[in-house]
Amino acid sequence: MCNKRFMKKRGLKMHVKRHAGDNVHSCNECEKRFSSQGGLYLHMNIHRGKYKCTECDKCCESSRLLARHMRSHSGEKPFQCTVCNKRFTTSGSLVRHSRTHSGEKPYKCDMCDKAFSESGKLKRHKRVHTGEKPHKCSLCDKCFSQSSHLQLHKRLAHSNIRPYDCCYCGKRFTTNDNLKKHYGTHTGAKPYSCTHCSEHFLWRDQLKRHLLKSHNEGTWFTCHICPKKFSLSGNFKTHIRRHEGVKPYVCFECPKRYCNGYELRQHQLVHSDITGFACGFCAASFKRKNMVLTHVKTCASASNLDFSNS
Repeated sequence: MCNKRFMKKRGLKMHVKRHAGDNVHSCNECEKRFSSQGGLYLHMNIHRGKYKCTECDKCCESSRLLARHMRSHSGEKPFQCTVCNKRFTTSGSLVRHSRTHSGEKPYKCDMCDKAFSESGKLKRHKRVHTGEKPHKCSLCDKCFSQSSHLQLHKRLAHSNIRPYDCCYCGKRFTTNDNLKKHYGTHTGAKPYSCTHCSEHFLWRDQLKRHLLKSHNEGTWFTCHICPKKFSLSGNFKTHIRRHEGVKPYVCFECPKRYCNGYELRQHQLVHSDITGFACGFCAASFKRKNMVLTHVKTCASASNLDFSNS
């Protein structure tokens, strides 16, 4: 299963149970399951509040875990990487980090050839094979295989929260990836280069599309209902939803529904008073970029300015 070694036979048996998913001891308070009675007993300290942090409300299962947690408040990082000198609060974090240098991936999937550096990543990967989606959205009942995907879905589909803002122009974004993509419009950097020709691209998606269209490298996503094909899985999924009439993105202000998050966000501007796009020739402001571009050309013509190259 993996190459982990143990000093005692009992420790090995408990570890094998984790691989097998044999968690028979269930907590009556939160229904969390454990492979041993001892693990359950330690866990119950959380509900008893026995080992409680003095800096926050977190409770830990043992004094050892509490001491480890306290390092997050003190900033103490006693474990140092011998390769890059990066420091960590726990030995486990150091072990996981060291695999980025060694390339070690001890957690292997028994359903395919993939291997992972962390057990949590293997657990999440296995849901690709089982179809398990344990994280359910309380607002639209959509289910996800990872909690991070659920949190991102809530932000994109059910809120106007945009926590990532550009330091150059102040524009805000829902994800850090979108912010990084936007930075290229200011810096002019095109980090994604084609291995077949001299073309460079601002975004990875643009490179992927180029490789498919120009060099026939990669796999198209082909619709089984109509002849259309797509280079990006997200666009393909949205297209299939249109055929099936599935609209999982629901407006929290009105009953309208949409096939993807972008369409929902564009609709939600109807309910907002924010006009984020302003004309540089007059005092007019608009909610959408296409509206201000159309208006600016009219303003430029009225002012006898050449705006044809904008």
